[in-house]
Amino acid sequence: MTATSLKTVATFEPIDKAGLEALANKGKSDPSAVRTVRCRTVAEGKKFRHQNFIRNLSAHIVDEPPQLLGDDTAPNPTEALLAALGSCVAVGIQANAVARGWIVRSIEIELEGDINITSVWGVGDLSPKPLGLTAVRIKAHVAADGATEAELDELVAHAAKWSPVLNTVQNPVPVAVTRDHG
Repeated sequence: MTATSLKTVATFEPIDKAGLEALANKGKSDPSAVRTVRCRTVAEGKKFRHQNFIRNLSAHIVDEPPQLLGDDTAPNPTEALLAALGSCVAVGIQANAVARGWIVRSIEIELEGDINITSVWGVGDLSPKPLGLTAVRIKAHVAADGATEAELDELVAHAAKWSPVLNTVQNPVPVAVTRDHG
């Protein structure tokens, strides 16, 4: 994190514990259920700026910084991945704290990752090297009433173990990339 990173404390709107329990019970009733999530990415034509459309939400913008020939108007794809990872871990921490009856005072997730960008998307140095992030470090800052330090440590470990995005990043996932000929 940068020296200008601000530590923020949110006023948490409580999660509906009954709703959380109902959602948990739904998952327990059919543990094999699979849902497909979708995103449509459209190049704006402004250097490397892209609009990402998810459900009926406003476009989520992804761009590149100036050193990667972008306009620096939004996170780059790797930063967006870290944001998704941090958000997923934070959601898991909050949901599990609520399920345990704790009052969450603050959650802040710091993430950093190491990446060699010299291949420049396959147009730069193409010598053999690991592609993508080679290490990610996550540090969770959590405060919750009713929890000991040991319980908060276990909470963070539990949320990490069950995080869909963290597991997607850690585990091999088949990905098919094709071109639409239509």
